[in-house]
Amino acid sequence: MTDDEIKALVLRELKKIAPEAETGEIDPAVDLREQIDLDSMDILNLAIAIHETTGVDIPESDYPQMTTLDRAVTYLRPRIKK
Repeated sequence: MTDDEIKALVLRELKKIAPEAETGEIDPAVDLREQIDLDSMDILNLAIAIHETTGVDIPESDYPQMTTLDRAVTYLRPRIKK
């Protein structure tokens, strides 16, 4: 998958978790929790959704590596087999 495809995937799953979020206005370098007010359950749900979509296991200890859209892409890029 390309970086743009990974970003689109993460944003699509974020929109399902936080439907009120304006995903088109997300700054990829800023913490997602601050931008769209995600809590720990939202982060867990995002990790589960990404796993269900890609097959990538995201252990809780790796959540800090997924705090921004850019970091999520960097984390997922080598792990996605598609």
